[in-house]
Amino acid sequence: MTVAPASAATGSNRFREAREEEWRRLEAILATAERKSVRALSDEDLLALPVLYRGALSSLSVARETSLDLELITYLEGLCARAYFFVYGVRTSAWSRAATFFGRDWPDAVRSLWKETLIATLLLVVGAVAGALLVGADPVWYHAFVPAELANGRDFGAETAFLRDTLYGAEEENGLGVFAAFLFTHNSQVAIFCFALGFAFGVPTAMLLVYTGAMLGAMMTLFASRGLALEFGGWVAIHGTTELFAIILAGAAGLRIGWAIVFPGDLPRLAAATKAGRMAATAMAGVVLMLFVAGLLEGYGRQLITSDIVRYMIAGTMLLVWAGFYYLPRRRTA
Repeated sequence: MTVAPASAATGSNRFREAREEEWRRLEAILATAERKSVRALSDEDLLALPVLYRGALSSLSVARETSLDLELITYLEGLCARAYFFVYGVRTSAWSRAATFFGRDWPDAVRSLWKETLIATLLLVVGAVAGALLVGADPVWYHAFVPAELANGRDFGAETAFLRDTLYGAEEENGLGVFAAFLFTHNSQVAIFCFALGFAFGVPTAMLLVYTGAMLGAMMTLFASRGLALEFGGWVAIHGTTELFAIILAGAAGLRIGWAIVFPGDLPRLAAATKAGRMAATAMAGVVLMLFVAGLLEGYGRQLITSDIVRYMIAGTMLLVWAGFYYLPRRRTA
């Protein structure tokens, strides 16, 4: 009974002595590659790397099966994990990954959502029309669609001069950054809710899109009733072509997940939702960037640019840029 531990220790020492030279060489190769790059390795080291990795894996397997000391097993597990990423891992630079995301992954994800994008656009338009008709028939509906904190005095009780000033009145220059950050946060929350609520069969996402459209339609009706429809359109459009496009895409991503849960096809519901979620999440990563641009246009451009023509020109340009980026065909590299 007292000999077993000594025998185990002796076996572990012999096992280590027989293979430690190979482990040390593998560790030295990995250290060089991690400190510099794989290109810093010699041809001999590159050829030896996979052989030494397989040897370390074999040693780890033996160590586990024969219950050698835990310290040795832990060391081999770490060594094998490090070697795995150099033998089988894909090594690309941050710039290469960013180029792949912007050049392929993001636009591909958005294009794959084209059906859901059309549905989300339709829901937004239906909400805008409904909001405009209801508020036009009875202004009391205005407060049902536009929260008081967002209206900020812009309602049917306001004077026309005040409403006009809200479209052209410049904010204090040192407050523009804070205002832009607030708007970016608010718009991001709306888009994230559109996406996140998709898991509930897409119903809350659809309702949020309709409500967003109704809010826009209600405000348009207010300003149109004072002869400021064209001016309000420019005020909204300078950032709206980016912001609303982003919210539509977020809604489309949420609808894709909800659709996958309701109609999973041949896959289990969880697997179908996971598959849809990967593509939708890629699109959402791009949506956040769009909202950042919209926040800058809303917080800075809209406050500094007071010409209606310039506002509409910027709005049209941004819409063409986003549409071209997503939907124009592009050359594929192998």
